[in-house]
Amino acid sequence: MPTVLIAAFPAGPLAANCYVVAPAEGGPCVVVDPGQNAAGGVAGLLAEHDLTLAAVLLTHGHFDHVWSAAELADAHSAPVYIHPADRALLTDPGRGLDPALAAQVTSLLGPGAPKEPEQVVEIPGGEPVEIAGLRLDVEHAPGHTPGSVVYALAATQERPEVMFTGDLLFAGSIGRSDFPGGDHAEILRSLERVCLSRPDDTSVLPGHGPQTTIGRERSTNPFLRDIIGR
Repeated sequence: MPTVLIAAFPAGPLAANCYVVAPAEGGPCVVVDPGQNAAGGVAGLLAEHDLTLAAVLLTHGHFDHVWSAAELADAHSAPVYIHPADRALLTDPGRGLDPALAAQVTSLLGPGAPKEPEQVVEIPGGEPVEIAGLRLDVEHAPGHTPGSVVYALAATQERPEVMFTGDLLFAGSIGRSDFPGGDHAEILRSLERVCLSRPDDTSVLPGHGPQTTIGRERSTNPFLRDIIGR
């Protein structure tokens, strides 16, 4: 794959990064983490680049990353990929949140449980997925949620590896682990295994905030520096 198209925008009040990824313009694509009110932004990018939606990939099940997943996937007859440990959050988002935030989300959603997408594919990690002309490695990286995963596009001669880290790793920080299902010791193990094992030039496209690299985070991220120094 000599090139890859990656377009992104922050969705919703929590500014969760939504990514549209394709081998090139004028063909199929995947959408990673379409959060709150993301459908319009995705539609604009599909039109701009003449793309058709082939699948929705979720890094984890928190509401700010999955809010528009069913709407988009069902409109395009596309499957939604999620780790089995987080699948229940698609229809019960409150179970992954503290009581106060869960009440706010329930109020926003209105009465009744959210609808699960018509097509759901469970991805446990450890095996690559091939969709829309893309080959993405999938690694289970629990700690933020039990079913957090990272998607990675392998390096080519033209570009380094690209990782979609969700809420595992950010520029200068890591995902919180104090919500139900979170585990601080486990997220540190995931960071060491999934992130610190990669080359410095690996691009990190996180669930919130700006893009970074593994090398920059290895040198400056206090959480990764603590892991290295243990």
